[in-house]
Amino acid sequence: MQKPELLAPAGSFEKAKIAFLYGADAVYMGTKNLSLRARVDVEDKDLEKTIKYAHEIGKKVYVTINIFAWDEKYDEIIKVAKKLNELKPDAIIASDGGVIETLKQYAPDIDIHISTQANVISYHAGNFWYHNGAKRIIVGREMNKEQLKELMQNKPKDLEVEMFVHGALCFAFSGRCFLSDFLSGRSANLGECSQSCRWSYNLYAEEKNNPGEMMPIEIDEHGTSIFSSKDLCLIKEIPEIIDMGINSLKIEGRLKTEYYIASVVNCYRAAIDDYIKNPSSFDGEKYLKELEKVKTRGLTTFYFHDKNNKDIQEYSGRQYNEDYEFGGKVIEDTPDKTIIEIRNKLQVGDILELLIPNQLEPVKFTIENLWDVETGEEIQAVSPGVKGQQVVLHIPINARKDWILRRKK
Repeated sequence: MQKPELLAPAGSFEKAKIAFLYGADAVYMGTKNLSLRARVDVEDKDLEKTIKYAHEIGKKVYVTINIFAWDEKYDEIIKVAKKLNELKPDAIIASDGGVIETLKQYAPDIDIHISTQANVISYHAGNFWYHNGAKRIIVGREMNKEQLKELMQNKPKDLEVEMFVHGALCFAFSGRCFLSDFLSGRSANLGECSQSCRWSYNLYAEEKNNPGEMMPIEIDEHGTSIFSSKDLCLIKEIPEIIDMGINSLKIEGRLKTEYYIASVVNCYRAAIDDYIKNPSSFDGEKYLKELEKVKTRGLTTFYFHDKNNKDIQEYSGRQYNEDYEFGGKVIEDTPDKTIIEIRNKLQVGDILELLIPNQLEPVKFTIENLWDVETGEEIQAVSPGVKGQQVVLHIPINARKDWILRRKK
C-alpha cells in the first residue's frame, strides 16, 4: 500500500511552518501576482525562507503560477520563472499552455504540475500533459471515484496524480469562473476572485397574468445564497482514495488561518497514518467529529460517490464555527508559565483545547488564571487589541512553540 503525500496550503511562511508542524509532507504557495490567490501577500523573501526551511526538514514546496495570462503578463512570468529556477522549489503548478511553455524554457530544472484549473478529468488529458513535460496532474474535483479509478489504471505509470480532499468548492467547473469579473471587475482567473458565488441574491418571478409584475422568491428576508457550495470533505473516503494509489491528497485554503490549517492537516495526517497502519480498524467518524469543530460551511463529498448528488449547495449562506474559535498560539513554554499569542478574547473559566501534532484528540483544560505578559499582574480577561498581543497562562502539559489553542465558545 502506497502512502500518499499530504499537501497543505500556505499563505505565508508562518502558515507553512504550522502545516509542517501538524503533519504536512508538502505545502503549496503562490507567487505575489501570478497565482489564483492574489490577496495572499507572499513576498519573495517568504517564498525563499519557506523553500529553505522545508528542504532543511525534508519537506517539499510547490509554487503556483496558475493564472490564465494575458500577453502583458509574460515579462513578469519570465522574471519569476528565472527566479524560481534559482530558488529550486520542488515543482511549479501551472495551467495555461503558454505559461507552461515559458516555464519549460526559463525554469527547466523545476518539475511542472498541471493545475486543477486545466480541467484534467480523463487519462487522455493526463497523457497529453505527460507528453508535454508534466510530472503530475491535479485532477478536477468533478471526478467521481469510478472515473478516478479509470484514470489511475490507464495513465502513464510514472505520471503522478493529485486530488483535492478538503476545502472550498467553486461554483464553476474546476474554478473556471467569470462571475466575479462580470459582477465586480475582479477576475478569478487572475487570482482576484470576489467570491460572488457566496453573495446573497434576491430572485424574482414574473406573474403570468400580469406581465412586468415581479414577485420576490425568498428563502428568508436576506434572500438566498443560491450559488454558494458547501465545502468538500473526503475524510471518510481516505481508504478508497489510498487504495486507488493517488499520489497526493490536497487541502484547499491559502486564505485560511493557522488554526484552520493546524486542525485540518492534523486530522488528515491521523486518518492517513491510521489507515496505513491498521486498515481494518479505520473509523472515519472520529476524524469527521474533529473536522466539524473547524468547518466554515456545511460539508459534502461532492461527486465522489454520486454524480447526481444534490447535497452540495449552501442556500442559506450560513457560517458555522458556532461552538469553537481560534484561541491562540504558544509562543513560549517553561515550567513556570506559558506565553500565548491570543487571537480572540480569553478569560478565566474558558475551556481551551490544545491541538497536539500527531495526536487526533486535543488536550482540554480550563483557564484558571491569567497574567499580564509584561507586568505579571493577575487579570480576569484579555482581548485582542494589537497584532501579536500576548498573555500568560498555565497549560496542564508541556507545550511546544507554535502549538495551536482552540477556544470553546
